[in-house]
Amino acid sequence: MTTRRIVLGGLAAALAAPAFVGRASAQAWSPTKTVVMVVPYPAGGPTDAAARIIAQDIAVTLGQSVIVENQPGASGSIGTRRVAKGEPDGHLIVLGNNQTHATNVSLLKDGGGYDPVKDFVPLAGIADLQHVLVVRNDFATSVQDLVRIAKADPGKLNYGSTGPGSGSHLTMELFKVRTGIDMTHVPFRGAAPLAQEIAAGRIDASFATLPSVLGQIQGGLMKALALASGARSDLLPGVPMLRESGVPDAEGDSWLALFAPAGIPAPARERLSKAILDALAKPAVREAITKQGIALNVRDGAAFAAYQVEEVRKWADVARIAKVVVD
Repeated sequence: MTTRRIVLGGLAAALAAPAFVGRASAQAWSPTKTVVMVVPYPAGGPTDAAARIIAQDIAVTLGQSVIVENQPGASGSIGTRRVAKGEPDGHLIVLGNNQTHATNVSLLKDGGGYDPVKDFVPLAGIADLQHVLVVRNDFATSVQDLVRIAKADPGKLNYGSTGPGSGSHLTMELFKVRTGIDMTHVPFRGAAPLAQEIAAGRIDASFATLPSVLGQIQGGLMKALALASGARSDLLPGVPMLRESGVPDAEGDSWLALFAPAGIPAPARERLSKAILDALAKPAVREAITKQGIALNVRDGAAFAAYQVEEVRKWADVARIAKVVVD
């Protein structure tokens, strides 16, 4: 396991006074040492980029350096578990997603060694990574075309995912349940090899996060049929949502949110949450994140907590119905 550390803040953090002015309870806490933001995935890619953009901004607001540590492994559970078991003093947070904080609990042995709800406090919901249904270039021209071909010969078509239990895997399983089709699962180790195999015509279809395949779609290397999302994308305005294509209740957006360990004092939680929400309100920060192909969907901690509980339930049901098991 490799851990990559990048110090953010530096001179700007040393010179800047905390920018937050709010309730007295929040004003009473300031970090006394470096704040560590764990990203439980390898460096590079949109999730890691979003973490670094936010960390750089909140370092100035907090008046303290914020470092991003990549701690990948076991479907994101290694880095996430570290934060769950860490000191809840405001100096350790994690950038989680739907895998680490919604689906691992149903798919991994012992849920990855932590409870995604009881062991954490959401600081802010950040963004959605929309899943787009893509197919090889010489294949189906619409969602209904894909469904028709799949039903004509059950199990003959294949679909790729970024790994067993990943968002792309579960989103396709949800799509299969909603449409009554059968396709053969071919898992890959991440988005890059999956995209390569679709572009080469060896994988028939996949639900992939939009940032991971946007370049190939725009370059004509694969076709986008629909978004498994509650909204269209400004990056692909001509691509419909699944519900517009005759497949309702099949939304499968991935998402990003920042969490602190449960037990964090209210003043620390409020200060961190305010710093994050303030950062995400700044045009420069928003533009930098959206350039990664990420759709901002900012929510405060309380609003995101309710959403997270529903996500845990939803994907547990999908895993049970589709009989998805991750060794």
